[in-house]
Amino acid sequence: MIEPDGLAKLREHLPENFNNIFMLTRALTHRSFVNENREVLEDNERLEFLGDSILGFIVAEWLYNNFPEKDEGFLTKVRAALVHTQQLSAFARRIDLGPSLLVGRGEANAGGRDRDAILCDAFEALIAAIYLDCGLQTVKDFIIPLLELESEEILRSHSEEDVKSRLQEWAQAQGYPAPNYVLVDEYGPDHDKRFVVVAMIKDTKIAQGRGSSKQLAEKNAAQNSIKKLGIATL
Repeated sequence: MIEPDGLAKLREHLPENFNNIFMLTRALTHRSFVNENREVLEDNERLEFLGDSILGFIVAEWLYNNFPEKDEGFLTKVRAALVHTQQLSAFARRIDLGPSLLVGRGEANAGGRDRDAILCDAFEALIAAIYLDCGLQTVKDFIIPLLELESEEILRSHSEEDVKSRLQEWAQAQGYPAPNYVLVDEYGPDHDKRFVVVAMIKDTKIAQGRGSSKQLAEKNAAQNSIKKLGIATL
């Protein structure tokens, strides 16, 4: 069995009772690696399928228990944000998952170990591997602290009203084109990146926002623009 490099840093973040190197390696194996190494029989896509469902359930349960006053529409929007590709890739970077990925040479040379889609898929596969080896409670103990780290920013960016839609409605009512969101900076280590986005209307900078993903930075830029422009919210 081929084992990934750089597992030491990743394993510092994983549950202590998750010791199945076979399952861990499978979760870290991208299909491009299988294509170049015929002795490797399976990539992480089946685990990804299972992990996606497990994550959806855990996030839904966590939101349901922690926000009893919120309605179904709000919970649905925040769940979607928490299991979004960019958010899951941010979680993957936080636990140093990228350097341990088994990817093909071409994919590696193209920066595949830091691609949001690949990191997201591997993170979902990792969730499934932990579940199959250790059970649901271990997965919850692993993922909930990550949710709590991001929840304040995500909840602020996903209020009852979709702030990007509200800003667009205002711009169009004034006869302006829809707002444009421009990435102007990103900083921080790979496992904890921050993005800075500027909201533009008709080539005019309105306000900027920051976030752990481009999506959250755009939401914050829209929210800050609404405040700056004095737009009434419902």
